[in-house]
Amino acid sequence: MIDRDDSLMKRAETGIAGLDQILGGGFPANRMYLIQGDPGTGKTTLALQFLLAGARRGEAAVYVTLSETDDELRDVARSHGWSLDGITICDLQASEASLQAETPYTLFHPSEVELSETTRAVLATAEQVNPTRIVFDSLSEMRLLARDPLRYRRQILSLKQYFSGRECTVLLLDYPSEGADLQLQSLTHGVLVLEQVTPDYGATRRRMRLQKLRGVKFRDGYHDCAIKTGGLVVYPRMAAPELAAPEPRERFTSGLRELDNLLGGGLDRGTSAVLLGPSGVGKSTLAAQYVTAAVARGEHAAVYLFEETPESWMRRNERLGPGLAAADRDGRLALQRVDPAERSPGELTEMIRSAVEQQGARLVVVDSVNGYLNAMPQERFLLLHLHELLVFLGRRDVLTLLVLAEHGLLGQTLQSPIELTYLADTVVLLRYFEAFGQVRQAISALKKRTSDHERSVREMVLDPAGIRIGAELRQFQGVLTGNLVFTGERSSLLAEMGAHAGR
Repeated sequence: MIDRDDSLMKRAETGIAGLDQILGGGFPANRMYLIQGDPGTGKTTLALQFLLAGARRGEAAVYVTLSETDDELRDVARSHGWSLDGITICDLQASEASLQAETPYTLFHPSEVELSETTRAVLATAEQVNPTRIVFDSLSEMRLLARDPLRYRRQILSLKQYFSGRECTVLLLDYPSEGADLQLQSLTHGVLVLEQVTPDYGATRRRMRLQKLRGVKFRDGYHDCAIKTGGLVVYPRMAAPELAAPEPRERFTSGLRELDNLLGGGLDRGTSAVLLGPSGVGKSTLAAQYVTAAVARGEHAAVYLFEETPESWMRRNERLGPGLAAADRDGRLALQRVDPAERSPGELTEMIRSAVEQQGARLVVVDSVNGYLNAMPQERFLLLHLHELLVFLGRRDVLTLLVLAEHGLLGQTLQSPIELTYLADTVVLLRYFEAFGQVRQAISALKKRTSDHERSVREMVLDPAGIRIGAELRQFQGVLTGNLVFTGERSSLLAEMGAHAGR
């Protein structure tokens, strides 16, 4: 990958928006590329989308198949709602002689040799159609016909020379094969590797990596992808540093004066905050309070729920005000249920990106990071993924709230499933505390990078009227251990107004 201006280079768009983004606009035209992957990774689907994209532009396209029949390819197309009428299919399985041809094994050689039936059929089709795009599926069959590596290499090299002279972009589909891979990769202009990963639980996941692309910039690393009705969908890895830094940030207020005072005037736009605490202490309701304040100002908010349905979330937060239901109806509030067993982290990132760039979301809530962790069990990769996501959202001037549940309920038994606090700009800690024979809730700010904040603890009450935040309380024991015990007067605490409820 090199740093240069590729804007004037002619591109062959793939018809897959995410892949074109990774490639910087599509494959450089009139070159040969290797698409490599095990069965089921999406090679055929990608190749058909590539040819269909050319056909829509009026380009001649040919699909040379040595492993699937014409009928099988058309069945694949129909399953995605496509028509292959604009694509010429060269079915080499139809001729039994093509599979039995033994010699010679090269297309063009200094000495005159007779062409095999297989290559004769390919050349005849190419001469007739004069394609701008052509796909060979798959090279494993050609490797068997060639019989030895030298003849196989000569055959691929001859194909490369022939089609480059005809201004044609070529895709070679192949299965991974030890020994022959490096030789083939050295002959092609680029190598795209498709992989299929089967987790211990949940749906199979697919990803791709552009292993090589000569002479142009491209998006490196692994990128999640999925095969859906309509074709292969690619979710490019986030690359937030490409975005410009935002202007000085404004405050994002919660609608609760006491909460904003606790946080030094409110949270700052373009920052991230972790709402940390045990189960039931009120983290999700606190996040919903910020959503309520956002939609009341006419802003858009996006909430991604891992443990709760949108219907349950709406019912539970009705007490915060009627604005949530109205915002849900008119599209200012997007509630999205996320199943970590079915969606990859890359797909979730693309959902968030779309909400910000297409719907104009100014607040993003992930509830909870524990569910997000289940989508990506490798903790070190989750942190990198979240880092890129938070930088992207920060550059878009979006406030991000991450709900993180600790294991356990009280004091030193509490443990966080992942160390996330160093990534966030603000950490809000919620705790239970004991006072006068009752279990109550407390809130404090442990960290805020962008401004000063209160160092004391305030009481928080969740009741049918919504969230209430009390005055600063300093009469606590066990603040550092987390086993909070209030030692002040009862009159310092908020009066109970109804049934306690929290999450």
